[in-house]
Order: sequence, then structure tokens, then C-alpha cells
Amino acid sequence: MSTRRASRKAVSTQHAMTSAEAMIDMHGIVKTFKNAAGEFTVLKGVDLTIKRGEFVSIVGKSGSGKSTLLNMITGIDHPTEGRMVIGGTDIYTNVTESQRSKWRGRNLGIVFQFFQLMPMLTLLENVMLPMDYAELYDFDERPKKAMEMLERVGLEAFANKLPVLVSTGQQQLAAIARAIACDPPLLVADEPTGNLDTKSANTIIDLFEQLALSGKTVVMVTHDPSLTSRTTRNIIIADGELINETVAKALPWLRHRHMMEFTKIAEKQTYPAKATIISRDEHVEYFFMIHKGEVEVVLQDRKQDETIISRLNPGEFFGEIELLRGGKSIANVRASADGPVELLAIRREDFKRVMDQSPITVEAVGKIVQEKLVAHRAADSRTNRPFFSLFRKKQ
Repeated sequence: MSTRRASRKAVSTQHAMTSAEAMIDMHGIVKTFKNAAGEFTVLKGVDLTIKRGEFVSIVGKSGSGKSTLLNMITGIDHPTEGRMVIGGTDIYTNVTESQRSKWRGRNLGIVFQFFQLMPMLTLLENVMLPMDYAELYDFDERPKKAMEMLERVGLEAFANKLPVLVSTGQQQLAAIARAIACDPPLLVADEPTGNLDTKSANTIIDLFEQLALSGKTVVMVTHDPSLTSRTTRNIIIADGELINETVAKALPWLRHRHMMEFTKIAEKQTYPAKATIISRDEHVEYFFMIHKGEVEVVLQDRKQDETIISRLNPGEFFGEIELLRGGKSIANVRASADGPVELLAIRREDFKRVMDQSPITVEAVGKIVQEKLVAHRAADSRTNRPFFSLFRKKQ
């Protein structure tokens, strides 16, 4: 597969900002490994921007490239191609390993699945370690700062205990205290709840949510779908490429390979404010997913008076009933008066082909459709026909 080579313009490590809002800005990241069997490309031109203060989950099957992606963010590994800017700093271009290590100590906190606490040091001493390595705070001030971190995660009573003498959940909380010891703007967690019980896992996610609310950016790799529902964004990687987030949000029941197929074949369409997308009595030829903006579903009575029966937002979709069951549209769908709308459109034949291979998705959409048929049947005062829903609301 051909890859898009990113610009190699050198950027100083003195915080050259590309965007005031971006904490992570990846452009055309490619990673190729070489061995005796040849070359294997793990990341295939990844573009990704994560804003400051976001709590983001990265998910993907084993071998999808998520660990390699994480290594790019942390500066542990080098991309073969592309540009990685973290907090305004290009961490690979014209940067030595020593400079990158110093940058990592002051700007990045890492939480590991297996905690990685030093077994012969107390929890307080473990939290002090990053301060020592980063040469941050005066020597006499570090114990006080470390205790403040332990208090933040509720472990002040265990400060002088060795890791083996506390629970696994408390060890992970101590690892988080260590990760934020130098007050880094970015926290990266690799399967942080993989070895914890449900109660401890919830405590960890609660803490991550609090950190994000305080302005820190939290990026978490996880296999647990119950955790992704609590993050502000869910990024899915499959075979070294990112699935479109609008596709993943609109159709979470699809297999990753089908999500990726829709990602690649979706047509981008933009409509100005108030522009008609689907007219009443029109044959529907596309399945539409809203990427940006708002869509209105409108009914007209015999006097041409309008009733807006629904407003659809990013991650919602419309047009599915006509494609699955046949028939013409009985309502108008248009862009909101508030501004333009950006859509991802899948052609009828492609949508039906994938639906035929995904009965779970068809069943899930069908249940939502029936709920909407009941809720909106009364909205159509013009006819006794059922109101065939053009839309689904995100549950």
C-alpha cells in the first residue's frame, strides 16, 4: 500500500505551537519494521489530532497497531515517516534521544497495565522518582509534593508502605500519582484497568475523568467497551489505519472491517444552511451519517405549514429505512438554519451489501426504528400510513 509522505519541515523543540488547542498532532505517521522476512508496515499514514483536555480511548484488536501508535505518542519509538507534534513540540525532527527523554520527563505521564512500581521503594518514594529524574522541585520539597499526589488519589495513609503491602487497585492509583508527579499536561495509560476488579477500575476511570476536567489530556488504550463509553472520544485502529470516528459513532455494532470499508468508500457531502438533502416522495439512494452540523426532519401539511419533528446531530444518521425496506421518503430532510452540514454518504448498494453481512447491526437499527415509529406516528397528520422513520437518535 502506498503511503502519503508528510512534510519534513524542521520545528524547534522550544514549543513551536501548531495549534493552541492541539495536544497531539500527528501527520502522515508511518511505521515500518524490517526483519529477515522483509518489511511490515504497522502504521499506514495516520493523521490524528487530540485537543487539550480530552479524555480519549484507543481501541483495536491485537496486532492492529495501537501499541505502536502509543509508542509514537510517548516518544519511545520513531516513525518511519511523518511528523509528531505534542503540546507544540515536534518530538522527532532534529531532536536527540537525550532531549526527548528530558521532554518526556517533564511533559508526559505514563501508566502501565502492570504498574511498574519499584518493589523496594515505598509508595511515597515511587512517586518522588520522576521528580528526581526530571530534576524538578528542590530536593527538600519533593516529599511534600509526592504526598500531595498521593492525597489526590486517596493513598496518603499508605505513603510509607511497600507496593506488595497494598492492593492491586491501590498500586495502580500509586502508579497514577507517580505519572502526574511532575504535573505533565499529557497522561498516557496502556490498559490501566486490565488487572483490576470492576470497583477498582471504576475508581481509576473516575480519576482520569477528574484529571481531564482539570485540563490534562488523557489517552487510554483499552479492550474494555464499558470504559470507552466514559471517554469523550473513541478512536478505533484497524490494520494500521484509523476508522472514521463518525462511522464508528453512528454504527457501533459493525465489525471493524466493515467500519473501515465505510471509512474508505464514504462520500463527503456538504450542504449550506437550509438546503434540502432529501425531498418528500424522493427515492433515497444514500445512507447518510452526520459529521458536522445539524439536520432537520420536516413534515408539511396540506397548507404547506411546516413541523420540525426532529433535529439530528453529529454521529446520527438518516435514510436507512428506505434503503432497507424500500419506498419513498415521506418527509423533507434539510440542513439546519444555523449553518452548513457535513455528511458522509454511503451508496445504496454498498450499504445493503454490508448490512446483509451484519445481522447484528440490522437488528439494532430495527429496534431503534420501531421505537421511533411509535414515537412519531402521530406527527404525520396528513396520512394514515405509518411514519417510516428517516432517522435514529443516538442512545
